[in-house]
This record gives sequence, structure tokens and C-alpha cells, in this order.
Amino acid sequence: MNTFERIYEVVKRIPKGKVATYGMVATMAGNPRWSQIVGYALHVNPDTSSIPCHRVVNRFGSTAKAFAFGGEDMQRKLLEAEGVRFISENTVDLKLCLWNGE
Repeated sequence: MNTFERIYEVVKRIPKGKVATYGMVATMAGNPRWSQIVGYALHVNPDTSSIPCHRVVNRFGSTAKAFAFGGEDMQRKLLEAEGVRFISENTVDLKLCLWNGE
């Protein structure tokens, strides 16, 4: 499996209503230094219907300002539709919604 495929396999495991950080995905995919690579891999996501890239946020829980698959605020809308709670306009409540990897 190549790097992107490893990243996609991790992202596919994030359940509805939960999020993971770029760093978490990088670590679970095999290298904690791949955070930026995770971002790039998700930006070129070949299958948004089965690879839920909207469930990946930064280390502070912030969503992307210009989400690649639908524009500004689309990531928030997709997450809210799945029951993800926010503590501010673009910041997920990581205490409630951070995926534990299981």
C-alpha cells in the first residue's frame, strides 16, 4: 500500500459523529510526521463518498476555511449533519467528538 492509500484507510475508519486530527491520521497511517501529507492526500481525495475527509480537522479542532469539496463552511455543515458539536463557529468540541482510533 502506498502512503495515500494508508491515509485513506485510516480516514475510512473515522465513524460518523467523530473527528480525527491530521496528526492522528498521520500517526495511524505509519508516520507522525505526515500531517501535511495527510492534508494533501485529502485535498486530492479520489472518492469522497467512501473517504470522509470532512472528518479530519487540525490539532485545535478547527475546520478548513475553504473546504476542498464544497467551499467555505461545507465542512462544518457536513460535520453538524453527523452530530458533531462545535464550541465556536469553526472549532469542533474535541472533548466530545475526538475519535479514539477504535
